[in-house]
Amino acid sequence: MSKLQGKVALVTGASKGIGAAIALELAAQGAAVAVNYSGSKSGAEKVVNEIKQAGGKAIVVQANVADPDSIGPLINTVVKQLGPIDILVNNAGVFEFAPLESVTPEHFHRQFNINVLGLLLVTQAAVAQFNPEGGSIINISSVVADGSPNASVYSATKGAVDTISAALAQELGPKKIRVNSLNPGMIETEGAHAAGVIGSDFEKAAVARTPFGRIGQPKDIANAAALLASEDSVWINGQAIHAAGGFRL
Repeated sequence: MSKLQGKVALVTGASKGIGAAIALELAAQGAAVAVNYSGSKSGAEKVVNEIKQAGGKAIVVQANVADPDSIGPLINTVVKQLGPIDILVNNAGVFEFAPLESVTPEHFHRQFNINVLGLLLVTQAAVAQFNPEGGSIINISSVVADGSPNASVYSATKGAVDTISAALAQELGPKKIRVNSLNPGMIETEGAHAAGVIGSDFEKAAVARTPFGRIGQPKDIANAAALLASEDSVWINGQAIHAAGGFRL
């Protein structure tokens, strides 16, 4: 498929997991993809090499979205090497669960600086250099935006992402830029394995609440992101779309 042929996409936090899968899928559908990473250069290079080996076009771009000074250079590099941006996927994020009594200012600011402020500043800089014909912004949120025990701060960041998406959909509509949130449930990623989630009672509970009887894979989210990036979703705007196999908290 080449539904995204000629398009330029930036995917933040794309060295692994959901971001990597989205970058690979957008490239498979024809987009030239900027694979952003903060710390894992080798992971980002692996994604770019896989895209190139399949005949696609991609570049590696380092930037920490929590650092405002790195965002302008990030966007400028993408535009200089690939051209005006058509698709922005704000995937970079962190999660750290903690009960109320363990919440600290550091816990709060780390998650909000990356998940919310970083998303806003990347979007601000990218929109200034978007294709004049418009395009699509996809903000990776979570089903826990609705609230989850021991995740008050993380849930708050994702609730903010959903609200920002709804607000920017109205604000950027006149520029022909549509904005949506994509809200995964539990996904089997490197981070989920590292956190000990896979194989735990927490995973079993998630499977029990999912009609399909499994947790998600990165490709499940990548497919949904590719749809939102394409013109097939031209009339979908300002939505928080749950991609969780029917999972409910």
